Amino acid sequence: MRPALRPLGLLAVATAALLARPCRIEVVEKDGGWPVPGVELRTVHGVRFVSDNAGLIACDLPELMGRETWFGVHGHGYETPADGFGYRGVRLTPEPGATRRVEVARTILARRLGRLTGAGLFAEAQKLGEHLDWPESGVFGADSVVTAEFGGRLHWFWGDTNLAHHPLGIFHVSAATTEGFAPPARPPLRPPYAYFTAAAAPGRATRPVGVAEVPGEGPTWLWGAVTLPDAQGRPHLVATAAKVRGTMEAYRWDLVEWDAAASRFRPLSTVWTRSARSPTPPPLPEGHATPWTDPAGRRWVLFGETFPKLRVPATYEAWRDPAQWEPVAAPAGATTPEGRLVKAHRGHVAWHPWSRRWLAVFTEHGGASSFLGEVWLASADGPFGPWTDARKVASHDRMSFYNPVLHPEFFRADSAVVHFEGTYATTFSGDPRPTPRWDYNQVLYQLDLSRPPFAPAK
Repeated sequence: MRPALRPLGLLAVATAALLARPCRIEVVEKDGGWPVPGVELRTVHGVRFVSDNAGLIACDLPELMGRETWFGVHGHGYETPADGFGYRGVRLTPEPGATRRVEVARTILARRLGRLTGAGLFAEAQKLGEHLDWPESGVFGADSVVTAEFGGRLHWFWGDTNLAHHPLGIFHVSAATTEGFAPPARPPLRPPYAYFTAAAAPGRATRPVGVAEVPGEGPTWLWGAVTLPDAQGRPHLVATAAKVRGTMEAYRWDLVEWDAAASRFRPLSTVWTRSARSPTPPPLPEGHATPWTDPAGRRWVLFGETFPKLRVPATYEAWRDPAQWEPVAAPAGATTPEGRLVKAHRGHVAWHPWSRRWLAVFTEHGGASSFLGEVWLASADGPFGPWTDARKVASHDRMSFYNPVLHPEFFRADSAVVHFEGTYATTFSGDPRPTPRWDYNQVLYQLDLSRPPFAPAK
């Protein structure tokens, strides 16, 4: 009887192999086919799929193969039409090895390019045999970023960082560099980070490490990274480091400098420590650093969590001397074309050479769809405002998108395109369900200022 059973066994193996092949689902923008990362498809029995940086989903559930299936679509600015019951989604029949397409309409002004950090940027594509050359960094989550150019490379510094080996990963700033990196015109986004790493143990693979372990209790957060020349013209990459404890409140601020030989920041001086006599910090070079030349030709660096609130002469010596720091009055927000004031939580300002305007990107404090999930862009003639023409460019339903930052290093005088990123997370949002792989990571958006409503329709 055994020889007779052998063909049946081979048939069963072949059938299992066939069923194991995922169905390729492409999530694309309607009218153009732009791949859309970060769109979630939910089945009626609670399974969640999320499109990766290639806009792909590998549907591999055996119970769905050959069966018409409802997928609810949740896209944070991308959607499908509602049916008669108000449900937004699509019906697809997955088949092993087949391709299905989900078209979504974009309801926001910005386009999502994809995730910059975290694991599995191409996890779905790799299940389908694509982007197999993509290397994993070991980073699973990364909080807000600051950047600075130094030594011919762009340095990226993140806050608290999740790693695979334990829920508590890096709490003293993770970092990476890129050289010659510019985002693509459309997905897939493949950020070529070279992380600063060390071996976890002898014989083990390397993993990212902290680069700003300033002494003191609690995590270290880094802000205001900037490269400044000294009196001899030598460049110094510097930043301000906060020591944090309790309810995310800084109890000490230090000035730190990058040691290129050691690949880490070294403390220079403590500029403020919480005490009964000094319960709140003075104006500090925190937030993001923005270069500015005043009408008299003097060069400054502006610091602010959205709008500038401190200016410092653009030299290493002035940055080290708090006596040369000049506070600046910062507005509470920006006004819309209709005259409504939009209160800013945190963000960044930068000069945009194509529009010849100063731009501000910020998260609205207390937005309609999410407490910290609605992102606005405003403009001004100068870095101190007044900030007008504020328009909502991205929205994240019941999810946060905090600490957004512009990327002026990608701006060009011949391009109307603006890039900004922020931290996508459940924190402060009201939705207790983290988006698999995407939660607590940096997401990049792209905005074209040559199109309405930023440029009038011809």
